[in-house]
Amino acid sequence: MTPKRTSATGSGGKRGRGIEIRAARKEDTAAIGGLIRLFPQQLVQRNLPRVPSFFVAYAGGELVGCCALQVYSKRLAEVRSLAVHPDFQDRGIASRLVECCTRRASERGIRELFAVTSQTSFFGRLGFATFRREKTAMFLELRPGSGVSQGDRR
Repeated sequence: MTPKRTSATGSGGKRGRGIEIRAARKEDTAAIGGLIRLFPQQLVQRNLPRVPSFFVAYAGGELVGCCALQVYSKRLAEVRSLAVHPDFQDRGIASRLVECCTRRASERGIRELFAVTSQTSFFGRLGFATFRREKTAMFLELRPGSGVSQGDRR
């Protein structure tokens, strides 16, 4: 079920004024990639979710934000590839995009959402928390072609 188009205007006054948030379409592909490329140190640049997984935010005909819901199973999905153009940050756009993903997950019966992020306070404000406050996601970065991790000290 595709969520209805929403506008980020409303009780926030100028906050988010003129921002349209909707499900992504095929023609948004290049703009989504361009926005994500603005954040090479923060966002995974390869193996992006398929376009139908994304929600997009537009202002004046320009894509200014995106976020995807990557579904892994009937129970688990990830909120990922969240990006808002620097000129449009701190206007509530990121929150609205995550809320769209949360709503889609709920409509699909997903029971748990997670986000891999350095912005823990942002996601915390949206109701995300560490797993039972006791576990931490850990990653192993592999060197291309070697099969040996960057952290291997042999």
